[in-house]
Amino acid sequence: MAAPRHVRVGPLSEVRAYSSPEVTPRRWRAERPGDLASGQPTGALRGHQGPDQGYAYGLVRLFDDRVLLVDGEHRHDVDAGCVAVALKRASIFGRAPVVWDLEAGYLAFGFLDPQPPAALVARRMTLFEGVAESHHYSEIRTLVACVPTAVLALTPADIRRRYETDPLGLTRDPQRRAPGPPQPDNTD
Repeated sequence: MAAPRHVRVGPLSEVRAYSSPEVTPRRWRAERPGDLASGQPTGALRGHQGPDQGYAYGLVRLFDDRVLLVDGEHRHDVDAGCVAVALKRASIFGRAPVVWDLEAGYLAFGFLDPQPPAALVARRMTLFEGVAESHHYSEIRTLVACVPTAVLALTPADIRRRYETDPLGLTRDPQRRAPGPPQPDNTD
């Protein structure tokens, strides 16, 4: 084995130099049994995949003093619903969630408005009720589907401007959707 220059070597010892291996190993490829060749599955009730999605729950605390609720709304339901919307927005851009994704979710439903319109409050009361519970998966998918992809592609500043002119225009009414499980939201 080769030794550094500061290590004493006896005058009769053989000194070796580096030599390449006789066989070059094959090039490594990431071909694992769990890899999906076609990408992430899409469709109804499959959600919106993206990297490091749990980070969104760490960002929620940045809105502790900004989110405004009315009587009957529960903070854990509101956070769970807006995180789901934020994850959809982050997946549109193919990245992990950032604070602007959460802001877009809270803005779309008027949770940053001190006096949201009564019609929007009524809509969000039904949509957000109990969504923090794990057995309400279809309800959270319905909630996320109420925010069109075109709205989520906007900047938070544009969403805020649109909210000021038409607060109900940022979200769809869930009653106007087809009955059954939420459909994929890829077309808008």
